[in-house]
Amino acid sequence: MLEWYDAHRRDLPWRSPPGETPDPYRVWVSEVMLQQTTVATVRPRFEAWVTRWPSVAALAAAGEAEVMAAWAGLGYYARARNLRAAAARIASDGFPRTEAGLRALPGFGAYTAAAVAAIAFGERAVVVDANVERVVSRLHAIETPLPQSRPAIRDAADALTPAARAGDFAQGMMDLGATICSPKRPRCLLCPVRPWCDAYASGEPDRYPLKAPKADRPQRHGTVFWLEHQGRVLLHRRPARGLLGGMRALPTGPWEAEPPGLAGAPAETPWRLLPDSVEHGFTHFRLTLALAAGEGTGHEAGEWWPIDDLAGAGLPTVFARAAEALRRGR
Repeated sequence: MLEWYDAHRRDLPWRSPPGETPDPYRVWVSEVMLQQTTVATVRPRFEAWVTRWPSVAALAAAGEAEVMAAWAGLGYYARARNLRAAAARIASDGFPRTEAGLRALPGFGAYTAAAVAAIAFGERAVVVDANVERVVSRLHAIETPLPQSRPAIRDAADALTPAARAGDFAQGMMDLGATICSPKRPRCLLCPVRPWCDAYASGEPDRYPLKAPKADRPQRHGTVFWLEHQGRVLLHRRPARGLLGGMRALPTGPWEAEPPGLAGAPAETPWRLLPDSVEHGFTHFRLTLALAAGEGTGHEAGEWWPIDDLAGAGLPTVFARAAEALRRGR
């Protein structure tokens, strides 16, 4: 694996060139961004982030609102708050170099702590992301479906991880899963571990990893309100705790099992319901948002944001899509 990685490693902006010491800040930020997000999406966002905040100290000094706005569109917004909170701790106390020390920081779960410890500091740590899960599941043809198979996958990955160059080994496994051992139509003839792969020997490598059937997510409904006045639109700051916490957003009423109509409207004005709606999938439910447009000054606190500069508000994806639809249809 290490020989294959040395020859075929991907050129990624958060990776240090061979022979150079990795920057733990860049490793950390990239690993947080890459959770549930593709490399293609993360690459430009990462480069913009480290240009704006090139160090832990720079991020620690940033305001929460600007950090949250810069994260807009990457989802799982608690990650951005935890990045800033952990940066403040690291700027004060230094960067922990061990997996256990990293776990004590905000937002450092088992995966992130292992990845940073192995890649940035050379500690032997077992790094298992979705790509590694797939590679290990196929190597051992693990018949237990995910997520129940995760303890067995981690044990198998632990048995494979070397004491030396554990970070390079982890990145090699990730690259293998991303480029060769892909979810569909894996390119087994190019795979360096094919001779040891039980899934390849079975003739059905893309059968693995097995996955338990997904439970249906409940459906919720809401209404998002576009209140316009003199070239500006009313935005609210969502509560710090909860879904999309701390983000700027268009006002919205309750999200319920049945459409709530105009409940929770930010002003008493003639609202016009648009024929379109916006669909969005969250982790635990699906959301359909009706779109209501009106004019007035409103009766609730908020920010009146210039409509022509709405892209600079850092709206979460669901509200950015709603704003685009409302601008077209208002």
